[in-house]
Amino acid sequence: MTAGVLLTGCNTDQVSLATNAKANQPVPPKLIAAMAEKDMDLQSPILVRLFKQEAELEIWKQTRSGKFALLKTYPICRWSGDLGPKVREGDRQAPEGFYSINPSQMNPQSAYYLSFNTGYPNAFDKALGRTGSQLMVHGDCSSRGCYAMTDEQIAEIYSLGRESFFGGQKAFQLQAYPFKMTPVNMARHRNNPNMPFWKMIKEGYDHFEVTRQEPKVDFCEKKYVFDAAKPADAKRDLVFDASAKCPAYVIPEEIAEAVRGKQAKDETEYARLVAKGTPVARMNTGIDGGMNKVFAAKIPEGSTGLSEGAEGTTLQMLAMAKAPGTIPGHVNPPKPNLDAVASAPAPQEEPVAAVSAPATTRVAAVAPTEKAQEKSQEKSSGGGFFSNLGRKMGLGTADTTATTPPPQATASVAPAQTSVTPPTAASRLKAAVTRFVPGHDKSKDAAKDAPKPAVAAAKPAEPAKPDTRLAATRPALKPSVSDGAGEATQIMGAAPVVQSNSFDSRFGAVK
Repeated sequence: MTAGVLLTGCNTDQVSLATNAKANQPVPPKLIAAMAEKDMDLQSPILVRLFKQEAELEIWKQTRSGKFALLKTYPICRWSGDLGPKVREGDRQAPEGFYSINPSQMNPQSAYYLSFNTGYPNAFDKALGRTGSQLMVHGDCSSRGCYAMTDEQIAEIYSLGRESFFGGQKAFQLQAYPFKMTPVNMARHRNNPNMPFWKMIKEGYDHFEVTRQEPKVDFCEKKYVFDAAKPADAKRDLVFDASAKCPAYVIPEEIAEAVRGKQAKDETEYARLVAKGTPVARMNTGIDGGMNKVFAAKIPEGSTGLSEGAEGTTLQMLAMAKAPGTIPGHVNPPKPNLDAVASAPAPQEEPVAAVSAPATTRVAAVAPTEKAQEKSQEKSSGGGFFSNLGRKMGLGTADTTATTPPPQATASVAPAQTSVTPPTAASRLKAAVTRFVPGHDKSKDAAKDAPKPAVAAAKPAEPAKPDTRLAATRPALKPSVSDGAGEATQIMGAAPVVQSNSFDSRFGAVK
C-alpha cells in the first residue's frame, strides 16, 4: 500500500518501478543483517556521500536513535573529469556539492542498467550560470561526467533508495566531494583554485560530521547555507533565493558550537601540516577522472588516474582480490586527455636528431590495406609512434570504449646523416604521453628511437592473432555484491575456477 501511495502521480517511467525486475531486486540478506546489527530499519532514511579522490560512495542510514550511521562503502568503478565542480555542459566534470534525490529521479529503465539523477544543476549552480543535464549515478562502469558503479553495485544502491522511499523518505541527500575534507587533504590541495568552493561545502561536511544528521541546505547570495533557522523574534518564515540577499537567520547554538570546535581543531592541524612543509598535490588537469584501485588492478595497464587508494596497498596486491561486480569489457581506465595536453605550453626539450632514410632503402609492405591508410593518415597529421598509440588507445576522445592495437609490421632502415631540428608536434606529444601515462618506460623509447643497422630485406609482417576474448553478455539480473555471489570452494592444488561472465575470463587473452 505504501508503495502504491508513493507512486501515485508519477509518470510512466516511475510507474514501471513497480514492475521492472531489475529495479525490484530485494535488498541482499547480508545488508539486512548489517542493518539489524546497527539498529537500523529496512525502510529508514538514507544519505549518500561521494568522494572522487578516494573513489568511494558511502551509504549512511538512520538508526532507531535518529542519527545516521555508515552502512556500507562502495568503491567507485569510474568517474570522469578533474577534482572540482561541474561548470558547463560537455566539460566531462562529475558534479560536486549538495543535491536532493526524490522518487522521480530514480530511473529503472536506464541504458546503464539502473541509475538515479543527481539533480545537477541545483539552485546554487544555476545562480552561477552553470549548465549541464542528466548527470547520473549509474552502472556499466562507464562515465562521461557521471559516477559509474558496476551493475551489481547500482542494483544494491538502487534497492536501498527504493526502500527508503517506501518507508516515507521524500528525498535523500547526495553529498559529492573532491576528497574527504580532512586537514591533510585541505593542506595538500591548498593551492588549488577551487579551494574557496571546497571550504564552503566543507561547512556542510562538518555539520554532518558533528551531528550525524542530514544538514538542512539553503542558498542565498550565491553561496551554501547549512542548518539555518529563523531568529526567535522573527515574525515570518525564512525565504531563501540563491541570487538574492540572505535573510536574517541563525544556526542553532548546539550545532554552531560543535562545528566551531571541529573547525578550530582542523585549522590547528592544517597550520601544523603547512608549517612542516606538506607537499602540494600536483594538478594533473590532462588526466580524465579516476577509478578505485580494486578495479584498476583488474584491467590490463589499469590506472587509478586522479584517485588514490589506501596506503600500503598496490595494484599487484589487489590483482587477486575479487572485484565487487562484473567489469564490462569496454571499460576504459583513466588516461591523459590529449586535447587538454595539446593546449598546454609545450615542454622544453633537447634538440631531436632526425634520421632520413636513403632513397634506395627497401620498406616492407603492410597488409592489409588499412595499415597503409593508417600510416598515410599518421604522416599527413604530422604524428608518429606516440600519435598512433594515442589514437588507438582512444586518448583525447570522448569515447569510453577501450581498444587493443593490432600487431604492426616493422621495417629496418640504414642509419644516415643526422641533423639537428627543433621540437616537432610529434615530439611534444611523445613528451606528454611520457609525463601522463602510468608506468611508461623512457629507456624503451630510447631503444626504439636508436638507429638500427640496415638489413637485406625487411621482416615480413606477422599475421594478426585472432581475438580470443569472450563476448560479454549481460544477464537480465545481477547477483548481489553483498552476498558474495560467484564465490566457490576450491580443492587444494586445483586450478582456480573462473566464471564465464567474469572480468578475468574476458581479459584472459590480454593477460
